[in-house]
Amino acid sequence: MESAPSDRPALDATAVKILVSGGFGVGKTTLIGAVSEIPPLRTEELITDASAGVDDLDGLPGKTTTTVALDFGRITINAQLVVYLFGTPGQDRFWFMWDELARGAVGAVVLADTRRLPGSFPAVDFFERRGIPFTVGVNCFDGVQPYTVDQVRAALALTSPVPVLLCDARSRESAKDVLGTLVGHVMSKMV
Repeated sequence: MESAPSDRPALDATAVKILVSGGFGVGKTTLIGAVSEIPPLRTEELITDASAGVDDLDGLPGKTTTTVALDFGRITINAQLVVYLFGTPGQDRFWFMWDELARGAVGAVVLADTRRLPGSFPAVDFFERRGIPFTVGVNCFDGVQPYTVDQVRAALALTSPVPVLLCDARSRESAKDVLGTLVGHVMSKMV
């Protein structure tokens, strides 16, 4: 019997589903692209005049596209473990998809932008209400973060010991740190 090539997971691999969520324009697509081993599936469309008055572009001067369904990436840990990343759309009008995307997820990353922190509240509420373990990754846009982790934790009014960490969604290492923190948090809930 021939063994599976080392660059692909074996057919009996355990699949783990993780969501990457948060408000509009926080960097979900960017984080998945930074860490995925495959070119990520992106359902990005150009922002058009039809979104005027619907999507809040304040603080996002260079944003020209938006996720309209989901993002998808993959990380093969080894032949027995594959992580699938699903990014949720950030706009209110696409939140109906979140329940379906969350089905089977072991945990989630909530990306936050302190310039637009109210956009994080729906994601935090969503995972708290469903009992899905999550971490908060505070995306440091322009390499600057004027708030501490404790200030962000207080502003989000987290009701449980949710890990909060600063990150750069563009950096593979930073994205891996966020995901690793989430995995540790999920495992601590299993004990």
